[in-house]
Amino acid sequence: MNLPNKLTILRTLMIPVFLFFLMTNVVGPYSKWIAVIVFIVASLTDFLDGHIARKYNMVTNFGKFMDPLADKLLVCSAMIALVGMHRLSSVVAIIIIAREFIISGFRLVASDNGVVIAASYWGKFKTNFQMFMIIMLIIDLGTKTAVIIENILIVIAVALTIISLIDYLVKNKQVLSEGK
Repeated sequence: MNLPNKLTILRTLMIPVFLFFLMTNVVGPYSKWIAVIVFIVASLTDFLDGHIARKYNMVTNFGKFMDPLADKLLVCSAMIALVGMHRLSSVVAIIIIAREFIISGFRLVASDNGVVIAASYWGKFKTNFQMFMIIMLIIDLGTKTAVIIENILIVIAVALTIISLIDYLVKNKQVLSEGK
C-alpha cells in the first residue's frame, strides 16, 4: 500500500477520534481544541495524499474510491455533529450532504459508462470553505466578529456547494444520456 492510500486510511481513522473530542468534554475546555487539531490534521492529509499521488504517479483505484469517501465522511460527520451541538443549521447540513450524495450517484453512473469525473476547482474551493467553516464553528469564539465570519463562511460554503453541483452536472450532462 502506497503513502497516499495510507494517508487516506489515516484520515478515515481520525474521524472517530475527532468526533470523540468534539462531542465530549473529556478534557474540559481542551476537548474542542484537540478536536480542531485532529480535524485540521485530517484535512491536511486530504491535500497531502492527492498531491503525493499525482506528483509521484501513485494514483490507484483504491485512492480514487476512498479519498473522496474519506473527505465526505470527515466533513459530513463534522456537520452532523455541529447540527447536534446547535452550531450549524440543519438546512445547511442537508444542502451540503445532499450535494455529496448527488455527485456520488452521478459518479457511479459515469463509472458504469466508463467515464471518470475528476474533481473540479469549484469542488476544491467548496471543500476548503466547508473545512474553514467547520473549524470556525468548532472553535466557537463567541465574539460578534467571529459570528460574522462564521456566517460569511456558511454562506460561501453553501453557495460554492450549489455552484459546484451545477458545474458538475452541466459539464457532465452527457453521462445521463441513455446509451452513452
